[in-house]
Amino acid sequence: MTRSYRPISSQSGGQKDLGVHNTPQQSRYKQLIEGNTLRPDLHQETIISRLQTLHDQLGSYNQPAIPSFPASSQGVLGRFFSRSRVHPPSASDTIAPKGLYLYGDVGTGKTMLMDLFYDTLPPHIVRKRRVHFHAFMIEIHKAVHALKSFNNGLKDPILPVATDLAKESTVLCFDEFQVTDIVDAMILRRLMECLVNFGVVMVMTSNRHPDDLYKNGIQRSSFLPAIDLLKERFRVIDLNSPIDYRKIPRALSNVYFSPITLAHRLEFNKLFDALAGPSVTKNRSLRIWGRSLVIPESARGVARFSFDDLCGKPLSAADYIEVTKEFGTVFVGDVPKLSLSSKDKARRFITFVDACYESKTKLFTLSEVPIFEIFTDGHGSEAAISDHMRNVMDDLGLPDHIVGASSIFTGEEEIFAFARACSRLVQMGSKDWAETAGYA
Repeated sequence: MTRSYRPISSQSGGQKDLGVHNTPQQSRYKQLIEGNTLRPDLHQETIISRLQTLHDQLGSYNQPAIPSFPASSQGVLGRFFSRSRVHPPSASDTIAPKGLYLYGDVGTGKTMLMDLFYDTLPPHIVRKRRVHFHAFMIEIHKAVHALKSFNNGLKDPILPVATDLAKESTVLCFDEFQVTDIVDAMILRRLMECLVNFGVVMVMTSNRHPDDLYKNGIQRSSFLPAIDLLKERFRVIDLNSPIDYRKIPRALSNVYFSPITLAHRLEFNKLFDALAGPSVTKNRSLRIWGRSLVIPESARGVARFSFDDLCGKPLSAADYIEVTKEFGTVFVGDVPKLSLSSKDKARRFITFVDACYESKTKLFTLSEVPIFEIFTDGHGSEAAISDHMRNVMDDLGLPDHIVGASSIFTGEEEIFAFARACSRLVQMGSKDWAETAGYA
């Protein structure tokens, strides 16, 4: 059964009287502190007030009517495939509150703050959506592909897609906004322009300031208007708090097993049997975009794969997102130490880790070396860590012994994704994650 999203936070701690009442987000924030889900943070309290300002503006906001595409003879696809020319209003014609762009390092509470905002939206905002940006872009690519397949002469496939999105959501919340390739960059430039001009209010979280998006990307100059749009039509807020939650000691739960010994394999199997129960289904077929993905073993929201089952086949982010939607707990066995010849497998495993993290999935692994070291070429001080890699590690709060060095990854985005995966694995192995991530 597919799991619904449950907002969580990795912080825990004491209580504090915020001295602020009668506003939904501040009241909810206080409840989370009093319930020991969050620890007090004056910086976050300031951000809450900025969120509250947008909340108040939305209280009296009514999105302008969205123009419709005339129906066509193609049934349910008609709303996408009309040849008619429909134009969104210009930016000057749309009176809508500015959106919010929340950026900061890993561990600054971006997702928690956005969830807090989303969960306390005014009651009349019924058309709303909260989605991880990676999953959202998969949907957009799929819609654009369908449009082009139906009508090769369609000059602007983004406009009908944006029209449909604007009709479905007055407020759109994106988690982990990022730009990694030229195709996404070009789509996003036009898509954001249309959504803003249709009066859609967007709230985004990101690891980077808008000026640093798609940095050093191919044809980045073509994306600069989108960056200008973000800075003009969004309030850009730095979430980097003086409190670095990543450095608060956390007891690791027993979820990662290494090396692959008989004793560890027995314990790994015992945990799977306890969570899955006696009725395990072999080779269940999960339908994804019209094709089948085989789940080797599954039961009660728990799935088990070998590393080769999961990363040795040409699976994509869409596959991993569906797996983590369907299963609250995933076991991955026989994870090897990866080398340059295993670069594709390494990329897939990073994508899978991201999907687990984003969906709050509980991950168990049995690996040849400690799970954080499967990408590394060396150990400790023997590994040659580049200056760029060291800067990324500092940004993510990762010590040398966790990441080490790897010649598998070279480009800036690859190195960041690699280091972020290590950071996320550390958090997913913590006691806090064990207590808040969903089992089944």
